[in-house]
Amino acid sequence: MRIQPEMAATVTEYCTAVSNDVSKEMKEVWAWTCDSFDDADKMSSPLQGATMKFLAEWQQPKRGKHDTDSKRIDELTTIVLEIGCFTGYSALAWYEATVSTQAEIITLELDPKMIAASRRTFDTYKLNDRVKLMEGPAQDSIEKLTGQFDIIFVDANKEGYEGYVKQILDKKLLSPKGFIMCDNVFARGMTISTEANPHLPAKVRPYWTENGKALRSFNNFCKNDPRIDSVLLPLYDGVTLIKWKNGQNFVRVN
Repeated sequence: MRIQPEMAATVTEYCTAVSNDVSKEMKEVWAWTCDSFDDADKMSSPLQGATMKFLAEWQQPKRGKHDTDSKRIDELTTIVLEIGCFTGYSALAWYEATVSTQAEIITLELDPKMIAASRRTFDTYKLNDRVKLMEGPAQDSIEKLTGQFDIIFVDANKEGYEGYVKQILDKKLLSPKGFIMCDNVFARGMTISTEANPHLPAKVRPYWTENGKALRSFNNFCKNDPRIDSVLLPLYDGVTLIKWKNGQNFVRVN
């Protein structure tokens, strides 16, 4: 079925209406972000938030414990590693989806403005018992981690995707049955072609064009790395799912 651009919003509205709804709290964070930030379109949509909750509830991993204040993180399994927190919307989704398992969520953020916004969300909705925010460059934070994660959500600077995922794989941070979910892999269409989205505003076109170049390299990396299976889905702004190939050797590298 071919969907014309003018039908896309109608299709999204219909899918949202007939899918699981997100919570009142998630709706509040989404509305606040839209009102407060000019780049709120970087946030996951309500339908994507519902998708994330569905996946986390389906995965149902065990609870673990990480000490984000020490130089070395305790080696126990946790549920979610999130690279890029923005205003805490996705962290709230992971939190709500794991009430039954009381799993821990570790989220990484560099931008001071988004750190403050995330902490507002965590404080307002009392998430600090299970959501741990690590501040600073993602590659430095990833280097400190030694546990394994059942879900790893990558939604940060697009030129960093390839390095982050390679670092995660090299350190065996992904659990044997876990998956990595990478968002915005289409880069508003610029990953596919610089002509793919004629409606993209001129003021953001250079930004997304550069992201598209980086994500084409990332896609080639995922296709060719012999350790993993990956699939790029035409959902939202492009979502890549990654898992270990069957039979991988899971000797940990710390």
